[in-house]
Amino acid sequence: MSDPRLSDADSAPLDQMGLDNFAPYLMNRIMGRYNAALSTEMAALGLTTPQMRSLAVLSVTDGILIRELAVYAVVQQSTLSRALDALVRDGLVRRETDATDSRATRVYLTAKGGDAYARLWPHMAEAYGAMFKGIDAVEKEAFVATLRTMLRNIRKHDF
Repeated sequence: MSDPRLSDADSAPLDQMGLDNFAPYLMNRIMGRYNAALSTEMAALGLTTPQMRSLAVLSVTDGILIRELAVYAVVQQSTLSRALDALVRDGLVRRETDATDSRATRVYLTAKGGDAYARLWPHMAEAYGAMFKGIDAVEKEAFVATLRTMLRNIRKHDF
């Protein structure tokens, strides 16, 4: 039985649908270009994409558990572990054992990490703005709302 939420076009094989009509492909292309737009600034700060994402998440939600940071930063936990090792070494973040669960570790942004993020943010904001060039506020709001709905539809965590 087919999924009633899918139109015939949505269930067509990819070669019939085409890449330009396949949302996951478009989302990956957009994020690839976004990350590439930040590569020079990240390199100047000695940061990788997983490190940049970690600093960005921690700027909003500081002191979260490593497993939560992996989800928010969209990074596999093994990759995140290496990224955090470098961030700790460079004094940009610190790890602390969770007060209620000694098996869990929380990650905090240091002042130096906050400064690095503050230097990177204008470039992130510029790349973000470039994605929405020619898109009015109403369309942008609707698009972001659609993305939030899509995330709720597929997420595996409560956050």
